[in-house]
Amino acid sequence: MARAEDDRIELKAAVGLGSLVLATFVAITTEIVPVGLLPQLSRAFSVSEAATGLLVTVYAGLVAVLAIPLTRLTGRVARKPLLLATIVLYSVGNAMIAIAPSFAVVCVGRAVGGVAHALFFSVLSAYAAALVPPKVQGRALAIAASGASLGYVLGVPLITSIGAALDWRAAFGALALGGVLSVLVTGASLPRVAIAGAPDEEVRGPRSALIGAATVNAVAFFGHYALYTYVSSVLLRSGVAEGAIGAALFLFGATGVIGLWLAGLVIDRWPRAGFLGALVLATVSIGGLLVLQSSTGGAVTAVSLWLVGFGAIPVFCTAACLRARSLSPDLSSAVNNSASNVGIGLGAAAGGAVLASSGIPAVVVLAAAALAVAVLLVLLLRRGFPSRAEAVV
Repeated sequence: MARAEDDRIELKAAVGLGSLVLATFVAITTEIVPVGLLPQLSRAFSVSEAATGLLVTVYAGLVAVLAIPLTRLTGRVARKPLLLATIVLYSVGNAMIAIAPSFAVVCVGRAVGGVAHALFFSVLSAYAAALVPPKVQGRALAIAASGASLGYVLGVPLITSIGAALDWRAAFGALALGGVLSVLVTGASLPRVAIAGAPDEEVRGPRSALIGAATVNAVAFFGHYALYTYVSSVLLRSGVAEGAIGAALFLFGATGVIGLWLAGLVIDRWPRAGFLGALVLATVSIGGLLVLQSSTGGAVTAVSLWLVGFGAIPVFCTAACLRARSLSPDLSSAVNNSASNVGIGLGAAAGGAVLASSGIPAVVVLAAAALAVAVLLVLLLRRGFPSRAEAVV
């Protein structure tokens, strides 16, 4: 019989997860902040919005390429110092952008952040799972991922609002300082965990399950970021004032928290059904923008529902990759990290190209179609998305 303690998260682990929430908050805010500041950056350097959207693509491309090799290279490095080093790199990259004299330097700063991101999320997921008993690992992943939702709710709107009130340089400077604070808090409160083991030592499950989970991850993120990268443009075209973009992003982030909370309720019991529900909600809501995008209230409602769905999707993807048990936890996280950023980079690039050639309605169709494909893949790939959850490690 399982002990009651197996279903609980101890205080020390809870404090550690709290520090991971803060670190994830800084990481995801860094990743997404160009979405809110895209119009300002475009004007400041006299480049098109589609070209400015490449800041997301460059960042994601580096993560996609580097996540697996960097995780292998650092496989025997202590996890806690490695995690702290990645947060320092986030601050360095944001500080570079804050003082950048040209768009090229902005791109270099984003590249530094991309290198940090390649390792951060590869280490984070396995770290969160290692802090708690197997029966609540899905919940621990959801808690750690709540930092990402808070990044949407508070981080991106806050930094966007700083950019609107002052300028984009002050916004990135504030984000750099936030990274320094995160290093101090995480360093003081995060328990150390044992190294997960060399990647090839922990192969236990079929590679097909991991490949399937990673493929769905990439497709879902492609669809989301094909449109979300340009959500400021969607809102401006629907009648939202530029000064209100930050408030709108705050609302969208809050809906993402709802989605993550719902995911936390089902991820350790009904992961397949929960994932399908989230994907369908996101797909239908994006499709609704074709009808509602000319209405301010309609567009805001559709985007809000879309982000309830997407708020749940990343943690389901992460859990599916880890639960495939095909590789060590760290390397499985790296595969997940790489796959999501392949989707982010290609989605942002494809969305920008379609936006430049055909406008927002065509981008909406692209995004909805990609998420519909993700739904079909989950229905077909039962091995990668079982009805019941297994332990992560």
